[in-house]
Amino acid sequence: MTSFFDVLLGGIFHASVLFLVAAGLQLVFGVQKIVNLACGSFYALGAYFGVSAVGWAVKAGMPPSLFLPVLLLAGVAMAAIGPFIELLLRTVYKRDESFQLLLTFSLLLIFQDVLRFFWGANPQQMGNLSMAYGKLTLGSVSFPTYNVLVILASIAIAAGIGWFLQRTRYGRILRATAENRDMSAALGVDVRWVYSTVFTLGTLLGTVGGALVVPTAAASLDMSVELVVEAFAVVVIGGLGSMRGALAGALIVGLMRAAAITFYAELEMLSIYLVVILVLLLRPAGLFGKPQE
Repeated sequence: MTSFFDVLLGGIFHASVLFLVAAGLQLVFGVQKIVNLACGSFYALGAYFGVSAVGWAVKAGMPPSLFLPVLLLAGVAMAAIGPFIELLLRTVYKRDESFQLLLTFSLLLIFQDVLRFFWGANPQQMGNLSMAYGKLTLGSVSFPTYNVLVILASIAIAAGIGWFLQRTRYGRILRATAENRDMSAALGVDVRWVYSTVFTLGTLLGTVGGALVVPTAAASLDMSVELVVEAFAVVVIGGLGSMRGALAGALIVGLMRAAAITFYAELEMLSIYLVVILVLLLRPAGLFGKPQE
């Protein structure tokens, strides 16, 4: 029973962080039709800056109870790079998809060197910071309170994204632009501003996800590539461009990963790839994706 709850809570925690990055990837593709391989770099950037931000907070004598807001603010601050990256992407919007993939992959490699320049090649970690909030105990099962707070924060962000896209005027503009860019522009929508906003929001989701996860795992140069692999597994499983798919895919990948780590660590990535292959064979568009006509 303890192992079951460990897998369940560990999987949901990882899924909550993975969903943030995958949701940003889905949002950018849904509106801008760009597959952003650099999403893992934003995740790593949020993680590294989160380590630095908490270090500054500790030196300033800030109590541990405020470390979670500090991490959230660190992720939000790093999203400021979004508009500048989007300016670079404007050069490939109307070009073949291969140019878009090459550019975003180049950004992934460039950011690895940027991270190495500012933080060095060694992993950065916060020690036992995730236990600063204590533990919750249910019967014989105990788990870090920090993990529960991150799960709740991810749920709140997911609900906020859904409300923003479905209930606000600007959300309707985003959905209209995603459906028909030329018609939206003809109706007076500033498509460039929409693209900049969407990409910045996607960047924000990635940097916040990285900042939130770093108390439980070291920030390393490899985490950007590892995250890209998992994020694209989520997208394939859930369906490209679907927020519901991002949520379902993140839960599947998170739970499969947690189960493999708990019972047979060697199958961690293999189990995820098997699910991806199964989805591609049975439903190529993903669980919630729309088949191409």
